[in-house]
Amino acid sequence: MTLKSKGFRRSTRTKLSKKSRNKGMIPITRSLATFDVGQKVHIVLEPSVHKGMPHPRYHGKTGTVMEQRGRSFLLEIRDGNAKKVIISRPEHLKAQSL
Repeated sequence: MTLKSKGFRRSTRTKLSKKSRNKGMIPITRSLATFDVGQKVHIVLEPSVHKGMPHPRYHGKTGTVMEQRGRSFLLEIRDGNAKKVIISRPEHLKAQSL
């Protein structure tokens, strides 16, 4: 009997799928987006870009940008009472609108 896969993208059939009109690669401006330190951003996973994707359990969370490391950003989020640091690329982030 085979074992159940425990991969990174398991149990994400709906979370990491796009609607048929939105399939394909994203515009280049999403990859070149910049965020300031202290800015609030939403983690919205982009399924067509695998590199720099945070774990799917953080999809929909809001965090604060701590610093930039190369192309990626360090985010501080609250997971229950714990503060966690997430590394993510800008394709998976959206600026919070006021």
